[in-house]
Amino acid sequence: STGERQRMQLARAVRNRTTGVLYVLDEPSIGLHPANITGLTGVMQDLIHDGNSVILVDHDTQILSEADWLIEMGPQAGAGGGQVIAQGSIPAIEANAASRIGPFLAGKAQCLRPQAPQSELFALGRIQLSTNAIHTVKPLDIEIPKGRLTVVTGVSGSGKTTLVLESLVPGLNAAIHGQKLPEHVRSIVPDGITQVKLIDAAPIGINVRSTVATYANVHDELRKKFAATPDARQAGYKAGDFSYNTGKLRCPVCDGTGSISLDVQFLPDVEIPCPECRGSRYAKEAGQIFYTSKSGTRYSLPQLMDMDVNTALTACADWPVVRQRLTVLQELGLGYLTLGEETPGLSGGEAQRLKLASEMGKAQGDAVFIFDEPTIGLDAVSKLALRSFLKEENRREGTTILLTTHDMEDMLALCSRVMVLGHGKLLYDGALQELLRRYDTVHTLRCAFAGEVTPPPLPAGCVLRRDGDAMEVDYPPAQVPTGDMLDWVRRAGTLREMTLKEQNVDQLIARMYQELAL
Repeated sequence: STGERQRMQLARAVRNRTTGVLYVLDEPSIGLHPANITGLTGVMQDLIHDGNSVILVDHDTQILSEADWLIEMGPQAGAGGGQVIAQGSIPAIEANAASRIGPFLAGKAQCLRPQAPQSELFALGRIQLSTNAIHTVKPLDIEIPKGRLTVVTGVSGSGKTTLVLESLVPGLNAAIHGQKLPEHVRSIVPDGITQVKLIDAAPIGINVRSTVATYANVHDELRKKFAATPDARQAGYKAGDFSYNTGKLRCPVCDGTGSISLDVQFLPDVEIPCPECRGSRYAKEAGQIFYTSKSGTRYSLPQLMDMDVNTALTACADWPVVRQRLTVLQELGLGYLTLGEETPGLSGGEAQRLKLASEMGKAQGDAVFIFDEPTIGLDAVSKLALRSFLKEENRREGTTILLTTHDMEDMLALCSRVMVLGHGKLLYDGALQELLRRYDTVHTLRCAFAGEVTPPPLPAGCVLRRDGDAMEVDYPPAQVPTGDMLDWVRRAGTLREMTLKEQNVDQLIARMYQELAL
């Protein structure tokens, strides 16, 4: 992956011990579990200590919190962005009211999802899967609650893809259609599931005729509306004539693609916007067919296709079906996309959310939605919008949703149940709250001495760990080291190091994963 390639290049740079070099990293945290991000930030710190500079483009708050200086662009995506809205140290960004990432860095925007009682978790049924060993994954037996939101997590290479994409998805499809199960799948019980919908970040085809409007099932409705206008009836146009693929009103020069290819001798062909339609895909006649809204504003179809979703929502206020479908796009954080934008050019996160939008408005009670890293490449605000949408969809429709993710905020905000994979085994399968309860440490006191010392009695609930000459004391929530403890640290011996830090959720889960794996 791109993230893996960047991390390999980083490892080589550290090994070569460069100095005076500017390193520019584009989202190196993609696909990384919190346990791995700690190592990544350590590598970047090594580069800085050797006299190099690092510029990082990223969305992950865990890695952003390590920055010495942060520059935030915004305030919106697309045409609404392009400005520096905040810059400074992390504390300055957290205190900056104009910053949109500040509340997430400060932990003020995180919230736990109300959890279903564990006694009711399987009240709607359960999907049962039993597998033999495959690749590095040992034999597994798992149950997924129907009508709930389940998360599968684990460090890179722990077996998430094997479990979900190579076992669960093909197994369910085989059982639903009465086909032979994959060789390594011993048994599977769908329990009423009749549809499996994989929502991943794979590009939406290579057809340049596919646009945001066509994929979101908006363009057909727009063609019908414009065919019903007085201008269209007077000219004799039908709904099919407004198709830029086969209709009479498509551009005769580019044939409705919006671009033409120039043959450059000895070089690859060059794609340029069509000089006739200027990328609109339509002939001039289409721009003469207008719809007049109730507010008195006139729009042509080429004008609508050139609008972003947020603007088009106002223009299409008179059309409930179109407005409802555009609202879904806006709720998913895609309001900055233009209706005529080609889908092959969308990013992985945009493609994933557009696929989800195309499924809305259908009965989904018998479906299982599988999301593969749904928040990769999304900023904190877009993540929040996607999580809110998924929670509402799960609540309203009772849809079964399964996510594979490394993002701890996803788990906190979404899941009813979490499965932790590692070393090819299922390390934990149960309620997230119970897992957090085991590792709900807030403050950690670390001190290292020149020789071995014996600590005094610790308050109830504290956990002592030793690492050579160093020791760490984890304090439970709402407790901090007392003055007596700090005085003992200073008197106990030759003190080489003492730190007191507040751990965030990502750090707690990273440690949890390491301990479970051991």
